[in-house]
Amino acid sequence: MVRPPAFAGTFYPRAREACEQAVQAALPKVASDEPGCIGAIAPHAGWRYSGPTAALAISSLAGASPETIVIFGAVHVVDRNEASLYPSGAWDTPLGSIEIDEELARQAAQARGVIVDPGVHRREHSIEVLTPFIRALAPEARIVPLMIRPGQQCDRIGRDVAAAAKQLGRRVVFVASTDLTHYGPMFGFEPHGRGLAGVRWAKEVNDRRFIERVADFDATGVVPEALAHQNACGSGAVAATIAAVAERGASSYRELDHVCSFERESHSGVEPLDSVGYEAGVFCR
Repeated sequence: MVRPPAFAGTFYPRAREACEQAVQAALPKVASDEPGCIGAIAPHAGWRYSGPTAALAISSLAGASPETIVIFGAVHVVDRNEASLYPSGAWDTPLGSIEIDEELARQAAQARGVIVDPGVHRREHSIEVLTPFIRALAPEARIVPLMIRPGQQCDRIGRDVAAAAKQLGRRVVFVASTDLTHYGPMFGFEPHGRGLAGVRWAKEVNDRRFIERVADFDATGVVPEALAHQNACGSGAVAATIAAVAERGASSYRELDHVCSFERESHSGVEPLDSVGYEAGVFCR
């Protein structure tokens, strides 16, 4: 069972050479050195906007030489499961395929709330847009793709998956795929008006509310925070990741980048209408 890339050619380049060039262009000029890094937050928008931020997060995880990367994904498609697992085979990317850690996936499937459902992954982009970076930067690593719907179950699932990885003796890291505040008329969310003042509020105030919860390792608080203030689309993934890294001994969070899509565009004096926030950060022991 191989999942083909559904969003190559839209969110990121389809052709191998163009994808390789885009990965290299997105990478930080200086390699990140994060001792004890076992988890990260990464965005999942089109690489034009979020690529450099995602590259920071994945390059930091790659520095830990993981055997397996558990990717907790956001849910933008119809998915009634609390958590949907892609259990076996591989995910294809323009840079080559990435194998699933089937043994760890089988263990993860035993966690309460986790349902084996590869079908719902077919049109979800939140995990896929990170996989070419993983293939390029950690080519020996396998993955466990797990979409997490926001709810009270998220932190429990994160702990259970982390415990399963520990039981198997895996050298594993975890990544939460989420974007932050979606602001503007495109998203129907403009509580502080249209234009630059609203976009700045979205990044400097609303995003920061969520990021502060992350930095505090508030696995039970990030989902209610996001539901109340619309400042993360992958809060379930973040909750699971915080719980997982805490289970494995992480004690600190370091922010690597916080930017919004408006800042990545060429404006020529045009007043901004819509913007999305992106965060890269790492959890370390």
